[in-house]
Amino acid sequence: MERIQAFFENQAFGVCTRLGEKMRISTCSIRLFFIYSSFLTFGSPVIIYLSMAFVINMRKHLRRNNHPTVWEL
Repeated sequence: MERIQAFFENQAFGVCTRLGEKMRISTCSIRLFFIYSSFLTFGSPVIIYLSMAFVINMRKHLRRNNHPTVWEL
């Protein structure tokens, strides 16, 4: 079960994990919140989730460009 969870964490941008680490809340409860709120509000939290994933990926990209590796020079 942990391998499946790790696979989805890597493929699903890690937004819930990042929020859980920042707010010191378990990631399972954050995931359940997104799932339940998506059903109740007809999918609007999906837009919030995708925008947060975009911000996280942009931050990773900007950090990588500030400190290029040997192969990128």
